[in-house]
Amino acid sequence: MTLAIVLAAGTPAAGLPTATGEPLADRLAGQLRRAGAAEVRFAANLDELAALADAAEGPLLITGTDLVAHTAVLRHLASSPVGPTVALVLADPPVPGRTAVREERGQVVDAGPLDALAGDATGVFGGALRVGVDDLPSLAAAARATAVGARPVTAQVGPAGDVSPLPAAGGAGHDEPGSAVDRLVAGLAALGTLIFAQRVRLLVAHRVEDAAGLVAAEAAVTAVDEDRAELRLSVKERDDFFSTYFVSTWSPYVVRLAARLRLTPTGVTVISVLFALAAAVLFGVGGRPALVGGAVLLYLGFVLDCVDGQLARYTRHFSAWGGWLDTMADRAKEYLVYAGLGFGVSHAGLGNGWALAIAAMTLQTVRHMTDTWYGVLHDEAARRPRTATGASGGIGDRLNAASTRVQADTGSLSYWLKRTVVFPIGERWALIALTVALFNPLVSLVAVLVWGGLAFAYTGALRTLRARWMWVPVLDTVDATLHRDDGPLARRLPVVRPMGPLTLAVIAALGPAALLVAAGVGDAPAGLRWAVPVALLVLLAGGLGAGAAHNGPLDWLVPAALRAAEYLFAIAVGVVGGAPGWLIFGYVFVLTVHHYDLTARLEKRQVAPPLHAATLGWEGRSVLLALAAITGIVSIGMATLGAYLLVVFVVSVVLAWFVRPARSARASAAPVGAGGVAPR
Repeated sequence: MTLAIVLAAGTPAAGLPTATGEPLADRLAGQLRRAGAAEVRFAANLDELAALADAAEGPLLITGTDLVAHTAVLRHLASSPVGPTVALVLADPPVPGRTAVREERGQVVDAGPLDALAGDATGVFGGALRVGVDDLPSLAAAARATAVGARPVTAQVGPAGDVSPLPAAGGAGHDEPGSAVDRLVAGLAALGTLIFAQRVRLLVAHRVEDAAGLVAAEAAVTAVDEDRAELRLSVKERDDFFSTYFVSTWSPYVVRLAARLRLTPTGVTVISVLFALAAAVLFGVGGRPALVGGAVLLYLGFVLDCVDGQLARYTRHFSAWGGWLDTMADRAKEYLVYAGLGFGVSHAGLGNGWALAIAAMTLQTVRHMTDTWYGVLHDEAARRPRTATGASGGIGDRLNAASTRVQADTGSLSYWLKRTVVFPIGERWALIALTVALFNPLVSLVAVLVWGGLAFAYTGALRTLRARWMWVPVLDTVDATLHRDDGPLARRLPVVRPMGPLTLAVIAALGPAALLVAAGVGDAPAGLRWAVPVALLVLLAGGLGAGAAHNGPLDWLVPAALRAAEYLFAIAVGVVGGAPGWLIFGYVFVLTVHHYDLTARLEKRQVAPPLHAATLGWEGRSVLLALAAITGIVSIGMATLGAYLLVVFVVSVVLAWFVRPARSARASAAPVGAGGVAPR
């Protein structure tokens, strides 16, 4: 339940009459209710707001009384999925008393008076913010500190979880200018709270000072069709080339139709999976009509893949479950298509299609792991002071500056080349559809591997150089054991600190890679059974870095390196043991599902899956496969272990997304005396 608070202090515009005759503050209260607030309260000052924050059990939606905006702006703020705490940021020119902000990668990394930002301001605070439940103690602390004229610069957390601000020496004092809501957001940022920025696009939002400004702002709001703007806003502001020009030009019409049919984003996701599955089947059947039909279905499936997110943004139906399902479905669809192409190649006698499909899936998964962790690295770098991200100058600095310039030049040739060369999902699906329709599945898989490999080399090289310049540790800010996917054996191995966890992870991948190459070029791969234990020992070298500090500039690559090591070992064992290609593909597919679950939870800031310990860790699974190879039952062992991991995954999903939430809901609804807990 969201409580909205209208903070009147320091905003003389509160009593200005609107076009309908009601005071601006009262109209804002009505808009907040329509935006989804269950209750609206007025706070005369920051002390009252702090008391409301102390008592709140859900997120707070806070506004000043000088905001003139479409109701949709407040609704978007209240339902924003980007983070628990979000602030409205406007491109209006700064005026005295308003809080300026500096944002990077969608995060407010600094907020305060314009002169305090040393010319680095990227916008001004829009007078409204949503504060998540976990940040309410910081909000109360910032409100109390700001109420007495002190600007908190850090926080001291007490044993009971209370947050005590430590005011800056020589604080601003009672005469600090600006409205209370402006000073509040500056104080919240000073406490180090992670605040995401919400920009206003297509819709209208302005803060007003006087009656003339109010009239002008109301005219700007009236001039924009709110529903039409919301439909256009459902499309990502910056998407890839294929999605922008071949999907988003007409997908909003599908979004509107889906909304009228009362389809949910999850329902659209399921339909898109069915389209991809049908395309995969047609690719496997072969023949020109089937291949062309599969290409058309694949394109339509990708359109629906875009529509589910657009529908969520248009209807504001966001959920952690929907976001997780969308991430998992995207990868499942793509890999089902690879399976269909691989079967089609083998079925048509064009070569070992399963080997190509396995290679494409492995390459793409390792790429995604580096993409995920580089994104985390960049977000972490944005939160840190500039002086902490390394010395200026050098090739990393120049690459960073060049990338920023290209990204800012929206729509230019260099902008689209940069977005296309990295081979995003739209371009991958377009390439598959075109090559399979015009040629055959073999050409399609080879094209995916060639472009994917070049893109991986390009992004890997540039990101490595930029990461060395930024020098920001990432893995030490999360549960490294979880995201390394270590099992009990890795946690018990001795720690070899001098070599570093990344070096050990790379060494771990070399043994399986050598075994796979030997098995692939040899005439009798079964004769290499003796080499499996040797490759396993090399693989286990990755576990020697499990207990070491993961604070090197390139240690964000450790999860991807360990994924590559485990996949290569599984593929090599399968080849040596004579397992059929479809079985090896299926086993690696189950591993990718497990690992995408971990990265999806990382992106959504969620804890480990309920049955994560039962997955045995990368080293535990590899040991079991090695034992199967030594005893000559690779196919049986791989099928059994894969089925076990799939069952664990499904049960974990049911527990995490259905059973546990249902239990929590029943527990919170149970009356006192019947197993319930009295409210505090």
